[in-house]
Amino acid sequence: MRNELGSALRRRVGLLAAILLLGAATAAALAGAVEDWTFATLSDPVQSLMSVLVPLLGILLVRDLRGTSPLVPTLHAAVLVAAAVGLFGAAACATALALAPPGAARDPWAGVAVIVLGGVLVQVVAQLVGTGMALLLRSAPLAFLATFLPLALWLALSAVDVLRPARDWLTPYATVRHLLSGHMSSLTWLQWLTVLMLWGAALNTAGAVRQVQRT
Repeated sequence: MRNELGSALRRRVGLLAAILLLGAATAAALAGAVEDWTFATLSDPVQSLMSVLVPLLGILLVRDLRGTSPLVPTLHAAVLVAAAVGLFGAAACATALALAPPGAARDPWAGVAVIVLGGVLVQVVAQLVGTGMALLLRSAPLAFLATFLPLALWLALSAVDVLRPARDWLTPYATVRHLLSGHMSSLTWLQWLTVLMLWGAALNTAGAVRQVQRT
């Protein structure tokens, strides 16, 4: 039992290290390749790329602690890890931008506070999608594949002109663009809260119910 827990911990730590390394390497590579990056335009690809793998952390956490730890503390831990990833991504972008040669952008640090907060929120929602799918589906690979359903929904809504406005209310991908732009309005905050309720609260609640039904 102890060996299994140790192996599970090493998997999670290894994945976390890979995600952080990916974010740092992407920030450094992008900042060095183009001279007119801003904190916003650099944060978008870095945080977005990390958010692809972050749900897998939540999946492994739920799977490894299933039956050994209460669900609520597990979700709290998952959210804290996601927040740390978001903060690391912001720090990596800030460092890469500060070390890069001066570019043509007028205000490369515009909206930095909102973008840092946005990076954290992007990773938190991504993590909650992962934990929710892990609660609903026993198979970790299947749960990870299911974390791409929000993106599939975004693509489906994008294909129909009349449904495109719904993307901002129903898909995390749409809210990511707003959060990492540095410009958030009352409307875009409301849209993000709606997405959080759907893909964070509702999905994990459904997963928790599913867990109870299995026991």
